[in-house]
Amino acid sequence: MEPNAEKLAEQLSAHGYKLTRQRRAVLAVIASSEGHLNPAEVYKRAKADCPQIGLTTVYRTLDILAKLGTIKRVHLEKDCRSYAPASQGHCHYLVCTNCGSIVEFEGCDLSALLETVASQTGFKVEGHWLQLFGKCPACQKTEGDRE
Repeated sequence: MEPNAEKLAEQLSAHGYKLTRQRRAVLAVIASSEGHLNPAEVYKRAKADCPQIGLTTVYRTLDILAKLGTIKRVHLEKDCRSYAPASQGHCHYLVCTNCGSIVEFEGCDLSALLETVASQTGFKVEGHWLQLFGKCPACQKTEGDRE
């Protein structure tokens, strides 16, 4: 397994999760991924290394990794559940509605909005996700070239 996959395995083990061959195949796929993947893509890649893996195992492992903060769930318009590597700290995503590329960004000052929402609803806001949808520079250029 790759060094990054070993770190993921250590995290799972430290939290009491079993490190089956199937789970290790998922970890290897995640560790070698550059961008975001949906569960079907993880399944397809993991199955090449571990033919007996099931899609349920992929979903469960991805959910565990997201719960541990190792990866983050990203919601795409066409493909609701996708996962991207988690960086350190608080971050959000820009999602291209054309090609599906995802760019991470920092710096959302939503504190005033969150306070207003909490005050109006009585909710104690404990966290949030922010994803912005649009067209990436490459897709904008491609569209501009067609006009």
